[in-house]
Amino acid sequence: MKESEQRKIFNEWLDGHRALLFKVIRSYAFSTEDQNDLFQEVCIQMFRSIPNFKGSSAVSTWLYRIALNTAIKWSTKEKKHIDGHQEVDKMGNVLVAKDEAEDERVSWLYEVIKKFNEIDRSLTLLLLDGYSYKEMSDLMGISESNIGVKLHRIKKQLTETSKSYEYDGV
Repeated sequence: MKESEQRKIFNEWLDGHRALLFKVIRSYAFSTEDQNDLFQEVCIQMFRSIPNFKGSSAVSTWLYRIALNTAIKWSTKEKKHIDGHQEVDKMGNVLVAKDEAEDERVSWLYEVIKKFNEIDRSLTLLLLDGYSYKEMSDLMGISESNIGVKLHRIKKQLTETSKSYEYDGV
């Protein structure tokens, strides 16, 4: 594959799936600086993986798996968010959607999700993205019945946690 063709595919995938990448990145990196670092790591892995994409799955599934695996490796390696360092906001966040106000309910949800362990966090994101139990099972390497049990517990936990949340919006 020519590098120019690889760049074209990369740009198309990035333009078409930025929101999907953002969901994963935001769930594993919590400061703007960390999100930018992780975004770069995901982009590098995406670019490298293009020649290996055979089309046997949807591009979104392929990219989700790349982003998820990269995020898990990155968070294990970095552990910056656990150290409680303060956010350094020296540059704009390349992942922030343009002209969209942040919904405080979405912020609350990300705050809750980031406290989950890596598997529960990943399953929650897959659920929110509308993946079936079968697709989740294929991506995560966990049986469908185990996916069901885990998601039931996650939903119960989210329901309980949401009872103490007060929304000030309209």
